[in-house]
Amino acid sequence: MDNLRTGKHISRRFNDELDEIRSHLLAMGGLVEQQISKAAKAFIEKDINLAEEVMEEGAQVNHLEKKIDEESAQCLAKRQPAASDLRLILTVVKIVSDVERIGDQAERIARVAIKLSGQKRPKHNYHEIYLLAEQVRKMFYDALDAFARMDVETALKVIQVDASINHDYDVILAQYIQLMKDEPNTIDASLNIIWAARALERIGDHSCNICEYIIYLAKGKDIRHKMTDE
Repeated sequence: MDNLRTGKHISRRFNDELDEIRSHLLAMGGLVEQQISKAAKAFIEKDINLAEEVMEEGAQVNHLEKKIDEESAQCLAKRQPAASDLRLILTVVKIVSDVERIGDQAERIARVAIKLSGQKRPKHNYHEIYLLAEQVRKMFYDALDAFARMDVETALKVIQVDASINHDYDVILAQYIQLMKDEPNTIDASLNIIWAARALERIGDHSCNICEYIIYLAKGKDIRHKMTDE
């Protein structure tokens, strides 16, 4: 009987540890989503202070990444989980890496916002960048939501959206390449815009990676490097 009680206590503590790891991952994701929103707003509104906030928040993101990595390593060492619990911890470790990289891309956009803050802007005020930022922010939000609910259908929808993100990035890239040809004095600003657009496209890619991990966790199937219809 004592062994049975001890087993129940250990199982409960293990579940609590897993819940805490999940909670910290979602908190990290929420902070990174906030970075994306702030970076886009700083970009459009020429808000240097907001852009600097994004970069300062990078330290918090990095702290959470290390914390989750340590918790996951301790859980593996102490509990030696198997089957679905092992998949969960391995998936969390992979997702954390992509979330941290998304934060890095948001910081890159913030740095570009600072560079462009004092320059003359086109009439549309980089509206296409703002629209792309909103799309990838929603992609990332949906990826986190899919993880929280283990929702494979939502994860697949996020992966399907990536084709649209890639198309919009290609359009922006072509637009600014042509602008540099027509108006060489815009080369410096155009290159910065392309860097920002590239950062947003990468956020979309990392969000897709997260969704692939979710599908692996929920279904035990590795869908990396496969076409969406497959």
